[in-house]
Amino acid sequence: MTEPAFMLVIYDISDDDRRSTMAKALKRLGLTRVQKSAFIGQAKRQLIGDVKRVARRIIDEHTDNVQIYPLTPASYNMRIVIGKECEEEEIEAGYIVE
Repeated sequence: MTEPAFMLVIYDISDDDRRSTMAKALKRLGLTRVQKSAFIGQAKRQLIGDVKRVARRIIDEHTDNVQIYPLTPASYNMRIVIGKECEEEEIEAGYIVE
């Protein structure tokens, strides 16, 4: 079995402040935003552990949800994007509103 090369982190966080804090934390950890509540990064054991620790500190486990999906290079390359892929700069510039 091929080792995962990437991880996809998605979240559904009900509170605006916690959602913003989560996005900032994932960016600080070096992940790249691919949609409003979706980030991708390298699937390194340390980084996965860091994401889990950060998520547990930020979210309310009764109302919020964070999911981490390991992706092999093949599965990542098989992704289907309908429409223009979001550039992180566009999200930062406010073209995509969080």
